[in-house]
Amino acid sequence: MVMWVFGYGSLVWNPGFHYDEKVLGFIKGYKRVFDLACIDHRGTPEHPARTCTLEKAEEAICWGAAFCVRGGPEEERLAMEYLERRECEYDLKTCVDFYKEDDPLKPAVTGVIVFTSTPDKVSNKYYLGPAPLEDMARQIATANGPCGNNRDYLFLLEKAMHDIGHEEDYVIELANEVRKVLAESSTKKVTSVKESRANRVANKANVPTAHQILPHHPEAAATTI
Repeated sequence: MVMWVFGYGSLVWNPGFHYDEKVLGFIKGYKRVFDLACIDHRGTPEHPARTCTLEKAEEAICWGAAFCVRGGPEEERLAMEYLERRECEYDLKTCVDFYKEDDPLKPAVTGVIVFTSTPDKVSNKYYLGPAPLEDMARQIATANGPCGNNRDYLFLLEKAMHDIGHEEDYVIELANEVRKVLAESSTKKVTSVKESRANRVANKANVPTAHQILPHHPEAAATTI
């Protein structure tokens, strides 16, 4: 028995389970989108992170990595149990064809498992749906969870796609918008600190001196000469 799993998010750079082979390539008919909530890794129930899932798109391709587990039924069971815990926000497991760059017309592997999610807010409580780029960026820039912050997830995905030689415009655009939000937030903090310091200096300047506070008694001064 052989099991193949396709990774298109954090699995690309951090699979976390034992595998026997990793192959770079792509699947057809899907595109990567940041429409899925994460409340236990990079976010919380109060402030969910945005992580990527797949959306069907007829002419699209999605680059990533396929992982092969050849160790037999027990190894497959352990790998799948780990993945189901880790990918608990994904409610679907779909089998797809996987292609390699040197032969984009003929599948290199068939029956590759990929975790996806139902794009329906009613039946899938983790589905956030699309949002304006600026809103998504603000959410990603500020979400944090037990496994780290949301922005690092996005930046690591951006780097992973660069490292495999297939950068994705959508990921780059979203990452740059998050950097913009972070830069604006940093500027506001610096301005706030400067204003606070300026206020402290102004308040200090307005504090009366001891000479101004104590009453002036010229006759007392004369008797001490």
